[in-house]
Amino acid sequence: MKITGIIVAAVLIAGSGLTLHVAQSQQPGVKRTDLLRHDLDVSGREVIQVRVDFAHGVAFPPHSHPGEEIAYVIEGLLEYRVEGKPPVTLKPGEALFIPAGA
Repeated sequence: MKITGIIVAAVLIAGSGLTLHVAQSQQPGVKRTDLLRHDLDVSGREVIQVRVDFAHGVAFPPHSHPGEEIAYVIEGLLEYRVEGKPPVTLKPGEALFIPAGA
């Protein structure tokens, strides 16, 4: 994930005990704020909503999550890369669905 400009992205993640890796969320230039965590009707699954603020030029290394993600850009631009697909650049008000394991 490559960031252009200052980004504020809200991410909704559905999974089983799913959180962003601590090392990634604590890397310089990244601020993670947990907003909501709630069990789903499906046994062993929960939804986690977080707000992630990225400083200009900060990028996460390639990684995946066991649950689905929805990224929504509040401010700035976000270039998101999903393996096997062309990069997507999101602007404020745009969202992206990221499949589990991608």
